[in-house]
Amino acid sequence: MWDAPEGDRYDVVIAGGAMMGSSTAWWLSELAPELSVLVLDRDPSFEFASTTRTNSCMRQQFSSELNVRLSRFAAEFVQDLPRFLREDWAPRLRVQSFGYLYLAADEGSAEMLRANAEVQRRCGAATELLTPGQIAERYPFYELDDVALGSINLVNEGCWDGQAVLDAWRRSARGRGAEFARGVVTGIETAGGRVTAALLEDGTRIACGTLVNAVGPRAAALARMVGTELPVAPRKRWTWVFHAETPLDRPLPLTVDPSGVHVRELGGGTYQAGGHPEDDPDVDPDDFAPRDGLFEDHVWPALARRIPLFERIRVTHEWIGHYAYNRFDRNAVAGPHPDVPNFLFLNGFSGHGLQHAPAMGRGTAEWIAHGGYRTLDLSPFHYDRIPEGRPIVERAVI
Repeated sequence: MWDAPEGDRYDVVIAGGAMMGSSTAWWLSELAPELSVLVLDRDPSFEFASTTRTNSCMRQQFSSELNVRLSRFAAEFVQDLPRFLREDWAPRLRVQSFGYLYLAADEGSAEMLRANAEVQRRCGAATELLTPGQIAERYPFYELDDVALGSINLVNEGCWDGQAVLDAWRRSARGRGAEFARGVVTGIETAGGRVTAALLEDGTRIACGTLVNAVGPRAAALARMVGTELPVAPRKRWTWVFHAETPLDRPLPLTVDPSGVHVRELGGGTYQAGGHPEDDPDVDPDDFAPRDGLFEDHVWPALARRIPLFERIRVTHEWIGHYAYNRFDRNAVAGPHPDVPNFLFLNGFSGHGLQHAPAMGRGTAEWIAHGGYRTLDLSPFHYDRIPEGRPIVERAVI
């Protein structure tokens, strides 16, 4: 199933077979079934991929309108998967809408929540702003003496089965003729300002009409092969699953604490927390080493400070994943390279890539099939904003 490529030329080669690459391949099978598509990945098990080491959550509480709309489409897509895929076997999925609750500790942060909520509501999101008293009435287990304002949305914000969608995209795309193969692009051949071939680690040359960069945290290395510096790098994100000695008396929304720690309900007295240290350096894409004391010194104190019942907890699982972090503005980089137009970016999602994969894969496929976007206009994410110094800063990055 994931052997070496069968052919030596394809209309589209997608480097990276996880969420973004598989979404693009599926949408190409829908919008341009006449195109031959090859999806390459270094590790078909996806053991260390950002896709499989994510918390698989979805939210609409972003600061930029385009990100809100991307998430709103994702909720529609995930919850109506059989209709979109047109496959009898497609699973019926739901977003487990426990909601996200952002807490602001000062007036400046509260004003940002108000501005973000205005953007979100304009796009149709059901965001509510809550005073500390209103939060306490709904969730009396919080300690709120340092909270100025909260923001919550209980509609299509929560957990979903990202693995099921990934598997469905691959199965459907493969059934329509897309090829998924093991391979690592280590070189790119160009001529006349266009990509002509991808050169693989084993020496194979694959000619192509379009090359899509969907390799997640490794995106910068692939971009350098066409002479471009892409400000995207891996950054570590930790997740802990813990059991509380005294469970909360009601479901816990995914709470984004001012400390940077976040925590949510798993069920049965079990919860999931995430975070990272204050120093947040770029790391090697193969670096998944733990950090001693991070939970005990930073995460646990923040949890117990916000929810005193979490003073007595026991960690049962821990893992580390990578954000493909865009240092420029924490937003996606998409669309064509300005000087090599058949090299397409699909990178730098800074932690919100899984939930944006349905719309970003669709947009990338539209660009390949039609030469432009037919649904959401993704041009604000194009690479040219980076050398031109036009950041679109996403403020709501966890």
